[in-house]
Amino acid sequence: MIDVYSWPTPNGHKVHIMLEETGLNYRVHGINIRAGDQFKPDFLKISPNNRIPAIVDHDGPGGKPISLFETGAILLYLASKSGKFLPIDMHARWACVQWLMWQMGGVGPMFGQANHFRRYAKEKMEYPIERYTNEANRLTNVLDKRLAEMPYVAGEYSIADIAIFPWMRGAENRGVNIGEYPNVKRWFDEINARPAVQRGVKVLAEVQTTSAAPHDDKSWDIMFGKTQFQRR
Repeated sequence: MIDVYSWPTPNGHKVHIMLEETGLNYRVHGINIRAGDQFKPDFLKISPNNRIPAIVDHDGPGGKPISLFETGAILLYLASKSGKFLPIDMHARWACVQWLMWQMGGVGPMFGQANHFRRYAKEKMEYPIERYTNEANRLTNVLDKRLAEMPYVAGEYSIADIAIFPWMRGAENRGVNIGEYPNVKRWFDEINARPAVQRGVKVLAEVQTTSAAPHDDKSWDIMFGKTQFQRR
């Protein structure tokens, strides 16, 4: 059994989708990042960077429990455990890994900054909004060009696609109109139609309204203010 400590965010949904795609047994524990659950000592033991998601596989390598944080590491681990969604061909495998790293180092951070300055920053500042919106579109164009060459970023459907896809949901919040990127649109629609993906994005759906509600002063401070940066 795999315990998943998560919340319905793009990073959370990466792992939810992967678990649904692989069919591995799991149970999910909601970590309310607006309420500060990510700072609780028990969670910090498995996710010292106080970020969701994190997992504990009670039947890890050698039958011993293993805990993991960082979605790239989690996806690689689940692919290794299940034998799925990481290509066997070494050229395709390294293409998959490089696009996974591209998501981790580019799409996630840059889309996240665009989302923050466009939606959550208390002051609407033109420079960061323009900068990160432009970067979100630049990255989407990189993806569009890649998908003009092949159906999925590594040729076959893989953890790289699973990592990128949730960040393309609600792309308009980051200033990206997917309709302007036809290859991304085709790829997005195909992945979005997969039954396991549809199940994955519904994980923790019961808290979706709460997680999308406007921030009050307390939740804003927890997510973006001094509470976020306290030493623990």
